[in-house]
Amino acid sequence: MFKKNKFRKSIIALMIALTCSISLTSGAGAAQAASQINSYQDNKLNLDVKSAIAIDANSGQVLYAKNANKTLPIASMTKLITIYLTLEAIKNKTISWDTKVEPTSEIVKVANNLEYSNVPLKKGHLYTVRQLYQATLIESANGAAMCLAQAVSGSQVAFVKKMRAQLVKWGIKDAKIYTVCGLPNGNLGKAAYPGVSKNAENTMSAVDMAIVGQKLLAKYPEVLKTTKIAHMNFKDGNSNTTMINFNWMLKGLSQYDSSLKVDGLKTGTTDAAGACFIGTIKKNGGRLITVVMGAKHADGTDPSRFVQTKKLLNYIYANYTPVVLSKNTKINNHETMKVIDGQALSIPIGLNKKTTLWDPVDGKKLSSSMKYSSVEAGVAKGQIVNSYRFKSGSTKLISIDNPKQMEVQAKALQGTNKANIFVRIWRWIIGKE
Repeated sequence: MFKKNKFRKSIIALMIALTCSISLTSGAGAAQAASQINSYQDNKLNLDVKSAIAIDANSGQVLYAKNANKTLPIASMTKLITIYLTLEAIKNKTISWDTKVEPTSEIVKVANNLEYSNVPLKKGHLYTVRQLYQATLIESANGAAMCLAQAVSGSQVAFVKKMRAQLVKWGIKDAKIYTVCGLPNGNLGKAAYPGVSKNAENTMSAVDMAIVGQKLLAKYPEVLKTTKIAHMNFKDGNSNTTMINFNWMLKGLSQYDSSLKVDGLKTGTTDAAGACFIGTIKKNGGRLITVVMGAKHADGTDPSRFVQTKKLLNYIYANYTPVVLSKNTKINNHETMKVIDGQALSIPIGLNKKTTLWDPVDGKKLSSSMKYSSVEAGVAKGQIVNSYRFKSGSTKLISIDNPKQMEVQAKALQGTNKANIFVRIWRWIIGKE
């Protein structure tokens, strides 16, 4: 009996040791992968910001990163989450563009505080969701963003909880969100998030902020029709408020550069955050998303965040060549894939969607490999069956979804049913499988 118990304890101890070993190895792998993004190519560009990242909007390929995993205040970049959830509500028909919203007394106080970016809202007046949406994106109007939250969820607190839940769905788990507009919690007066310090601010990493931009552009690309507007009037009865976009890189504004035609997305500024900017640009067939956080902000005329964004964009265009691959493209040497027990022994495969690869300008050849060598029958046409992986020389391309090596989905360009038992037996007999 003693020997039996001793043996059992030894087995349990061994299992625990193996489990711990696997967990530690897995954790170390995750940490190593995260660190690859955090400082990717940061020694090649001296950006004067606390953190930054540049990715391809479609594939998520990481092209540059500086302290990209560091959690920092995001200020009004927060509003992109608010805009996403507003567009979701419109899509789901819980509100419409013409839904009218009356601001609460708390919102009116925020909207008329000249220390914040705003359009003045009035008690007893009604504003359409369209007006509020435009004011939020163009003028970065805090009161307008709060009105959108009220329209969607009925209260600021309920909407904040909705924001948090959405971020978790996107895999963003270390964000801290307290306000729908990005102001410090105490600046919202009675609309502040309860039980939290008045100094509490929304915080995320540059990686996470890039994910927000990527998700927004993927599902609601029409947002660019508004984010690219430099000037617009906000009409309230007989009065007009001229809105000027805080993204000074737009045409007609002070930091416009005809070679860098940025068309979005959102700035953010608080004392704690410094000057922040998540931008996007389409050029040479590819769309980029850039994030700079904690740039200098000497005063309201300081263009530092845009100067640093230009520096980042020029670095990308000088050091990468975009290779645009159309949907259904077959990758050389990986045009087909073996099918196990299929009526067809192999099927043609190709890219699931249009993809831009940014090939480093390093004189090395861009090459690819497949994640899987075969697939089980039956296979439907259009089914995702594999992933392509890419390298430049021996250097793996990485993405925010796959920090160890970027993967691009491949689909079946032709389907095949499972072969019947007699065919499978015959193949086994003749050695043709």
